[in-house]
Amino acid sequence: MPLITVGINHKTAPVSIRERVAFAPEKMIDALSSLISENKANEAVIVSTCNRTELYCSVEDLSKVDGVIAWLGEYHGIALPELQQYCYTHSDDDSVRHVMRVASGLDSLILGEPQILGQVKSAYAVSQEGSCIGPELESLFQRTFSVAKRVRTDTAIGENPVSIAFAAVSLAQRIFADIRNSTALLIGAGQTIELVARHLKENGIKRIIVANRTLARAQILADELNAEAIMLGEIGDYLSQADIVISSTASQLPIIGKGMVERATSQRRHSPMLLIDIAVPRDIEPEVEEVNDAYLYTVDDLHSVIEENVRARQDAAKAAEQMIEEGVDSYRRVVESRKVSDLIVTFRQSAEAIKNTELEKALKGLEMGQSPEQVLNKLAHGLMNKLIHAPTRYLRDAGADADQDALIIASNVLGIYEEKDN
Repeated sequence: MPLITVGINHKTAPVSIRERVAFAPEKMIDALSSLISENKANEAVIVSTCNRTELYCSVEDLSKVDGVIAWLGEYHGIALPELQQYCYTHSDDDSVRHVMRVASGLDSLILGEPQILGQVKSAYAVSQEGSCIGPELESLFQRTFSVAKRVRTDTAIGENPVSIAFAAVSLAQRIFADIRNSTALLIGAGQTIELVARHLKENGIKRIIVANRTLARAQILADELNAEAIMLGEIGDYLSQADIVISSTASQLPIIGKGMVERATSQRRHSPMLLIDIAVPRDIEPEVEEVNDAYLYTVDDLHSVIEENVRARQDAAKAAEQMIEEGVDSYRRVVESRKVSDLIVTFRQSAEAIKNTELEKALKGLEMGQSPEQVLNKLAHGLMNKLIHAPTRYLRDAGADADQDALIIASNVLGIYEEKDN
C-alpha cells in the first residue's frame, strides 16, 4: 500500500497556525481512530510537537492524500484553503526519506537535536496502543529507528552544543573535570537560565543556587530542581561558594563587579571560579577578567563556539543524509521482497490446488477399478497440462508480439536455455 505524509512545521507555518493543528496527548488515540474509521487511511501515526504536526499514513492509493488533509482541517476546525497553504505532502520514497530525516534530527529547527527521536518513538507507541498501526508502518518505523540510531552512533550530528544554555554547561564541563562536586550560582530565572539549570541537573551537579530580583520566581525554579533560591542582593554572601556562575538577566547595569569577585576568590583561597555572562547588556563587569583565578566568558565567546559547532553538525549531516538514502533503499528492498513473497505464496497455493484436483481424480479412478498404470498416466498428464497452461499462453502471446525481452525473461523463469554453438 502507498505511504503518504501530510504535515505542517516550523518551516511552513507560524506558531499561530502550528498551535491550532497540534493534537493533545490525551486525545491522540481518538484522533487516530477517527482518521482510520473515516476510511482516510488504513494505518496512521501522528507526530505532534511544538515545531511540527505530521500524519504518516498507509493508504489504498495516493488520491487519499486530499482526504487526509481535509480530515486534518475538519478535526481542528480550520478551513481547507487556509490549511492547504501551510501543508506539505510526501509519498512513497519521499515519505520514507522524510520520516527518517525527522527522526534523525535533520529536519529540526536546531540541526541534530536529540529530543525528536524520542517524540517519534512515543507517537509510534501511541499508535500501537490504539491498534492503528499495521505491517506497512510497523516496517517503516522499525527501519526508521534503526537508521536514526546509526546516524546518532556513527556521526557527530548531536555531539556539539548549538544552544547558548547547552554551550554554557559544556564549557563548565570542560573546565571542571567533574561538575558533580561543584556548586553553580545561576542569576536570573528566565527561559535560558531554566535550560541551563536543567542541563546542569541532568549532568549531576552537586548544588544549584538561583538568584533573582523576585524571590518567588526564583523559588518556583528552585522547587522544580531541588535548588536554593536567593535575592539578587544576597549574591555577595553566596558568591564565594560558587564554582560556576552563569548570569542572564534583563538588568541595564552590571550585577557583579570586580571587587565582589576579588573578595569571593580570596574567601575561596584562590580556587578557580568560572563566570559565564550570557546577558545583553552584560551582568558581569569586563574588569573581572583581571581577577586572578576568575575566568570570565561572555555571550560572544559562546557564539563563536556555537558557530563552530554548527559547522561541525553540518558536516556530520552530509554523512547522515547518505545513511538515510541507504535506509530508504533498504526499506524499498524489504517492501519489494514482501511483494515477491506474497506472489510466491499465491503461486504455491495455485499449484497446490491443481495438485489436489488431479489427485482427487486419480483416487476416484482407482475406486472405479482403473489400473494403477492408467491412473498414474492420467495424473501425470493432467498435472503437466494444468501447470504449463499459463506459461504456454504467455509464450505464445510474446511470440505473436515479437517481444524478445519477454521471451528471454520467460526462458529464464522456466529454466529453458537454448543450446549455443561452440
